[in-house]
Formats: sequence, structure tokens, C-alpha cells
Amino acid sequence: MKKIFALAGVALVMTACGNKENAYDATGTFEATETTVFAEQNGALLTFEVNEGDSVAMGREVGIIDTTQTWLKIQQLVATKEVYQSQKPDMERQIAATRQQLAKAQRDEQRYRELVADGAAPSKMLDDASSQVKVLQKQLDAQVSTLNTQLSTLNSQRSTADVQIEQLRDMLRKCHIVVPAKGTVLEKYVERGEFVATGKPLFKIADTEDMFMRAYVTSAQLQQIKLGQRVKVFADYGDGQRKAYDGTVAWISSRSEFTPKTILTDDERADLVYAVKIAVKSDGYIKIGMYGEVKFD
Repeated sequence: MKKIFALAGVALVMTACGNKENAYDATGTFEATETTVFAEQNGALLTFEVNEGDSVAMGREVGIIDTTQTWLKIQQLVATKEVYQSQKPDMERQIAATRQQLAKAQRDEQRYRELVADGAAPSKMLDDASSQVKVLQKQLDAQVSTLNTQLSTLNSQRSTADVQIEQLRDMLRKCHIVVPAKGTVLEKYVERGEFVATGKPLFKIADTEDMFMRAYVTSAQLQQIKLGQRVKVFADYGDGQRKAYDGTVAWISSRSEFTPKTILTDDERADLVYAVKIAVKSDGYIKIGMYGEVKFD
């Protein structure tokens, strides 16, 4: 959501460094990194501790959107999970009887096998015993399969409920309005008690400590500018009042453009220029949109 805005004026291209008549190489305006904070959930704004001009720290909670319905849905899903848990079958208990019958049938089968071997019993009795073992084994397998399917279904339902709970908890977290970056509140768009919808802007902040001055230079001046270069920046307060600051070249445009035509003459508009941004540490006196000058050497 962050973006750099030039809030006032358009930078002017001045003469090259070799021109001794000027004490600066380019002019421009100061700007700051601005961030607009939006509502991420629908609901009434229960608290909202934001005022224009306030300095706010990153991570500070400044408001809460009504969380009641989201919290109730979480409680409902927690209760649903408990129901699923209570419906889980006790597999060992439910198959215990069949398992016991199978064990008895297997013992009978073994006994008849010994009797038939000794000629003390007809082979039909062994066949019947073997058939009974097979029937009980199939019953046991079917019971285990059915119970496993039931258990798997209930586990899937619990997992689905877990995912839904996490989604609601994320929604709950988004009801807490947290400042994403340090800065100063520039504009406030809503008041406590208002109903806000997802995507509605709540307030705008700007980093008024680490600021930039945007200026434009000609291609001839590019040879004396490089990233990271230390330069001198002057804030112009009007009536000849200027204050010097240390600056660093933070960005040089890789694409030329026509000189902004708002102020310059027709001849100057024809020149292709390059935008540069000078990072400046503000002491509180530099304001967004203030006019400034920069000396590159």
C-alpha cells in the first residue's frame, strides 16, 4: 500500500554545476512515504484512537472493529468439533464381540481338524467349522472397514472445522486496526462509532523523519551523480530563509522525460530530464511539499 507521493509543486531543472551564478544544481520539493490504512473487516468502529498530527509507532493498535459475530462463530465451531469428537467410534469395543466369536471358531476348527485326522469325526464337521471361521473373519473385516470410514469422515470434518476456525481467527485479528509503519497521521477519514466496510480508508500516515526531495537533472548533470552520493540539501522557508541538511542520492530514474511544463518556459520544456530522489533525515522543520534546493558536489 506504500507509495511515494509528490504533494506539492513540480521540481525545476536548474543550470549545471559549472554555472557559478547559482549556489545549487537543482531544485525540487520534499515528499514522504505515505501509507493509507484501510479497514479489513466490516463492522462498527468500537474504538478509534487516531488524531491528525499524532505520531504513531509501527505495530500500535489504534482501533477495533466490532468482533462479536466473528467470536460467536468461533465458539459455534469449537462446539461442533466437540460433537465430532464425541461421535468417534470406540473401535476395539465395537469389534470385541466379533473378534471373540472368531477366536472361538478358530479353536473349534483346530479341534475338528485334529479329530478328523484321528478318524474320530466326519470331515463335514471340519468343513462347517472352517466355513464359520471365514464368515466371522469377513464380518470382522467389514466392521473394521465401516468403523475406519466413519472415523476418517469425522476426522475430515474436524479438520474442516479447524480450518474454518483459523479463518475466523484471522478475521478476528483483522478487526484490530494496527499501524503498519511509523509516521505522522496526515488525514483521518472516519470517527469512532461509524460502520466501516472492507476496503474503506481509515487514515493516512507519512514517515516525516526519513523524507525525500525529488528533483530533476539534465543528462549533462548525470555524470556527476551516482547512487549513495552524499549531497547538500537546502530547505527553503521563504524570504531568503534556508536551512542546510545532509542528503544521500537514493534513486535515479533510468528513463528520461520532458521537463515538467507547469512553470518552465517553452524552451526549457523541450529538454529531456531525469528525476532523482535525495534521502534526507528531517529534524521536524521540513514539511511535505516544501520547496528545496540541492548541491551535488
